[in-house]
Amino acid sequence: MDIKIQVWLLDIQQCIDEIFLFLGPEPDFKAYQLDLKTKKAVERNLEIMGEAMKRIIRADSSIQINNALNIIGTRNRIVHGYDSISDEVIFTIVCQDLPKLRVEIENLMGAG
Repeated sequence: MDIKIQVWLLDIQQCIDEIFLFLGPEPDFKAYQLDLKTKKAVERNLEIMGEAMKRIIRADSSIQINNALNIIGTRNRIVHGYDSISDEVIFTIVCQDLPKLRVEIENLMGAG
């Protein structure tokens, strides 16, 4: 696997780890909603993940990552549609999708 792709995968992994560091071991939606700094930090990490994913797909379209296009789409929505971001949608993505993505990225990094 190309070194650039490995770096982008590591970036995604680090973003996921940071998001869960910010939210704690048992993420609480109400606490998330009330904490502007955490919301902005989570959104920024999702932006970075989407950009890294876009670069990975562009560099090697044979790399299969579930929901890659949704990850890129989320990044685009945060960047370009920032005024229509829903706390509920972001929190759901974080809680339901990121744990699965973490495993997938770790598997890819292990295979690289």
